[in-house]
Amino acid sequence: MRLANVSGRAAVLVGDKVLDIETASAGALSSDLVVLCDLAVRPELQALVDAADPSALPTLDPATLGAPVTRPSKVVALAINYAKHAQESNRDLPSEPHVMVKFPSSIVGPYDEIVVPAGRDQVDYETEIVIAIGRRFTAISEEDAWDVVAGVTGGQDVSDRGEQFRPPVKQFSMAKSYDTFSPIGPVLVTTDELTDRDDLELTGWLNGEQMQSARTSDFIFSIPRMLAWLSRFVTFEVGDLIYTGTPGGVGEAQQPPRYLRAGDVVETEISQVGRMRNPVVER
Repeated sequence: MRLANVSGRAAVLVGDKVLDIETASAGALSSDLVVLCDLAVRPELQALVDAADPSALPTLDPATLGAPVTRPSKVVALAINYAKHAQESNRDLPSEPHVMVKFPSSIVGPYDEIVVPAGRDQVDYETEIVIAIGRRFTAISEEDAWDVVAGVTGGQDVSDRGEQFRPPVKQFSMAKSYDTFSPIGPVLVTTDELTDRDDLELTGWLNGEQMQSARTSDFIFSIPRMLAWLSRFVTFEVGDLIYTGTPGGVGEAQQPPRYLRAGDVVETEISQVGRMRNPVVER
């Protein structure tokens, strides 16, 4: 299924048509976006899709799409999870995941603006695949890890490099959590829709120029491995998000560095998920 936030309401996309979940279920299921992640109601959602008459449904206006997850209890992000990115960063391959957090208040939708604060001249793009959690769990095994994933979406881990590496203490989480620094979307796609959930392609563009491209088969830590490692001591909840790392080609690695400026457009595409388009403004 392709699950979507349409004008702030939980929906399933049936082709290019919108199935409003609350309306279709006669109120049995809520319009609250948490429904999109909750694996406990996934059979009911599938039954609604199976019973739907697409010809009777409204056509999707892409401009109405918002972030498919808006209120996670936590947003975890991995650094250095592609070999090429490690190489361009002059780092050895890590033996364990390197983790930071992003504040949930930084989440925006697939076509919303990325706001670069005035005077911040080292704000970078990072194309990523984001997974949403669909069931409460702790200490999951790698073998069972995919069973707790509600779906896959696209993301940008926008980062202020100036703040991130400013002495005396590196501010990874703060530098990645300014308002609007976490666009996600355009939809949340369930893993059964994916041809190969362990080999997804992601591509990032800046002003129409391709800057990043990779496949998740190049992960240093696969999604099952990262979930098993992260959940050793941390309980995950329905709707939590995990940014799985960015490949090579980020702005700080360009010669000269290429940071975001007002008027830029950042595009993010995940195979079988869709493309986001986020204009950059300064204020």
